[in-house]
Amino acid sequence: MADDLNARDSKLVQYLNEAYGKEKELEAALQAHIKMAASRASYKKRLQDHLKETKAQAKGLERRIKQLGGKAEAGNLPGPDVVSSAATAATSAATTAMAAAKGPVHALRGTGEAEKLLKNAKTELWNEHEEIGNYLAIETLADALGDKDTSKLAREFRRQEERMAAFLQKLIPTLTKAVVTEEVPASQRRTNGSRPAKRSSRSRSRAKPAKRSSSSARAKPAKRSSSSARAKPAKRASTSRAKPAKSRAKPAKAKAAAARRASSSS
Repeated sequence: MADDLNARDSKLVQYLNEAYGKEKELEAALQAHIKMAASRASYKKRLQDHLKETKAQAKGLERRIKQLGGKAEAGNLPGPDVVSSAATAATSAATTAMAAAKGPVHALRGTGEAEKLLKNAKTELWNEHEEIGNYLAIETLADALGDKDTSKLAREFRRQEERMAAFLQKLIPTLTKAVVTEEVPASQRRTNGSRPAKRSSRSRSRAKPAKRSSSSARAKPAKRSSSSARAKPAKRASTSRAKPAKSRAKPAKAKAAAARRASSSS
């Protein structure tokens, strides 16, 4: 790294180099994970796309570091003046070797294929969040120092990492269910156990009171309708008999008056 950088550019180069070292480390890990994801085409395709993004990010970071007068190093060093150039080269080589060794180690972990893919996805999500943190810090630093080019670069790369993290967050539950299907017998899964049976029995016990309430609701209207039906005809019958009585009384009075008039005339 150049020794004539001022404090502003030195700090920018430091943060950019931290992100650069992480991207170079992930290139080797992603290549190993792609080979292991052959059974899941969509997962493999997304890893391949992200590997291209990772390589492009490393090149973009290296280019920006050189524009600021620095040198791209994959050692994640804390600053330009902490160690000598020889130590920087040694640290960079060690980081590259460690990244290359992760692939075979990841291939051995897990009790089955599904669990290996799940562990890979969890590691990838952890790495994505670390990268999001790196680029968020670079973007904020660049904004505070008035470096629009570095800020724009960091913001673009951060969004790429956020999209990959969102993909992994949706994938991990699917891979976890695949582990259950692959390694846990169907008889030992909760969906075939006793807990759903208990819930169904409680639902049946709740259904019985509904039947009793419906039968009692039907009985009450029957009693009211029968009593009201008997009362109404009784009233109509009494009124119909009273009217003819009045009509018969008028002719009787007329006959009596006629008889009295006849006797008086005689």
